[in-house]
Amino acid sequence: MENSDKNLLKEPKAEWGGTWTEKKLNAFAKYVAAYLTILKKYPYFKTIYFDGFAGSSERKTTEISPLYRELHLTESDEKLYKGAAERILSLPEELSFDYYYFIDANKLSIDKLKIKLADFQKSKVNPFQFKSGDCNKFLFDLSEAMHKQNPKYASLVFLDPFGMQIKWESIESLKNTRTDIWILIPTGVIVNRLLDRNGNLEHTEILQSFFGLSEQEFRNEFYLTQTQQTLFGEDEIIRKVDRPLEKIAGLYVRRLKTIWKFVTENPLILKNSRGVPIFHFVFASNNASALKIAKQIIKSV
Repeated sequence: MENSDKNLLKEPKAEWGGTWTEKKLNAFAKYVAAYLTILKKYPYFKTIYFDGFAGSSERKTTEISPLYRELHLTESDEKLYKGAAERILSLPEELSFDYYYFIDANKLSIDKLKIKLADFQKSKVNPFQFKSGDCNKFLFDLSEAMHKQNPKYASLVFLDPFGMQIKWESIESLKNTRTDIWILIPTGVIVNRLLDRNGNLEHTEILQSFFGLSEQEFRNEFYLTQTQQTLFGEDEIIRKVDRPLEKIAGLYVRRLKTIWKFVTENPLILKNSRGVPIFHFVFASNNASALKIAKQIIKSV
């Protein structure tokens, strides 16, 4: 990407309002339009769109988990939460990827999505790929294809899970590929809750898998040890750092910088209907112009 013309950010028009789901999809759709507009100038690249949690764009009718309730989604939020696929495919025909991969752990959801996107398939040369299963496996598959680079591929990865299903090793596998990524980090709704106030980490395996860090490294990031004088001598007190949400997002940004050259220092902060930060939406690329565009988009939504 060599052109960061702000006019690129005008496609598609943002008419979707201001809730956190809309902000996320608004930002991502704007980036996709700019990304494809620029890559049209480089036809020797085969472009790949990879959505790791594509879902079915439908409200769940089964029992809703406590985590889902705590997001405090409005009715509008629920309708839009998994709407990325249709928005990306609704872009002008000249703004198309060569290949589309839609992944979801739930086979029923991916089957429903396949039906929903059938009309969009008619105008595309290559058949959409719908896969059910662990997103981590398919990220490794994508990485393998990208490293072969025959033909040359340019991929855009969109990861927006509710939870912490993404393993760091999957993200790390994309190192040294021509891949841009947007990833939703559950800073407030999950990660911060796993960081016990007194340092009693009961789910360190989840944190280690998600961030690719050891338990001690995590403790060094989020806990302070202070010495307090008591009647019985010195006593050590462990306390959690201030402003943990910012530090969680900052840590993931630093981790991404070990893979990509350019990462948004100030991700898009997404808040629920009560105004509480629940996610940070982070972008990473090996292209400086791509980062500039992403930063402009984050400021505009």
